[in-house]
Amino acid sequence: MTDIDHAVARRRLPVITGILVLTALAILVALGTWQLQRLHWKQGLLADIAARQAAAPVPLADIEAMAASGGDIEYRKVTAIGRYINNKERHFFATWRGQTGFYVYTPLELADGRILFVNRGFVPYENKEPEMRMQGQLTDQQTVTGLARAKLAGKPSWLVPDNDIAKNIFYWKDLDVMAESVGLEKARVVPFFVDADSTPNPAGLPIGGVTQVDLPNDHLQYALTWYGLAAVLVTVVAISWFRKEVKTPPQ
Repeated sequence: MTDIDHAVARRRLPVITGILVLTALAILVALGTWQLQRLHWKQGLLADIAARQAAAPVPLADIEAMAASGGDIEYRKVTAIGRYINNKERHFFATWRGQTGFYVYTPLELADGRILFVNRGFVPYENKEPEMRMQGQLTDQQTVTGLARAKLAGKPSWLVPDNDIAKNIFYWKDLDVMAESVGLEKARVVPFFVDADSTPNPAGLPIGGVTQVDLPNDHLQYALTWYGLAAVLVTVVAISWFRKEVKTPPQ
């Protein structure tokens, strides 16, 4: 390589470096801006959920119509009337305020014969079987108020264990299997759940009002991280440029 080639290569190097730096800076700023957009979206979603939970309950038919039209029914307050089929309850493995146990999902038979699965609430592990909490096994017609919860399309993650139908232990809320496992026809089952509110049950079990809105909102932290990295990159480049200028003797 001749001296001319070396000179050309030396001139190209700062240009290539500059392009790489600008590209990296653009990516970091774009990621930070995207996280800010996600932050605004998440704040709006959380505010919407809070508004739904604070609203007056609507009849079950209204939520059914919304679900049938493809609307978002999650966390909307609803009221349903029927009789619990206590001998067909299903148990969802859960923890509540640090205690291990189960959420009790009991079919509620409506006036028209259809079935709505109601999450009546939490019972400790030792109270899994109905005979350990007989006072809470309501038999008369009940008016249930709670939050509508959408049916899951499938297993949330491969990390979640398979449901143990034989032991009546569910690790994810498979509505179809819950119904099938107790001999209920799918066509009769309302295609969503209701989480009962905190209205006390006799002898205190199940404990209602267990709905948890678990939507992490770390987008501001992520945005600051990306913007911080962009600032660090600019600082490093500026220091490097300054040192080069200082070391370069005047011509």
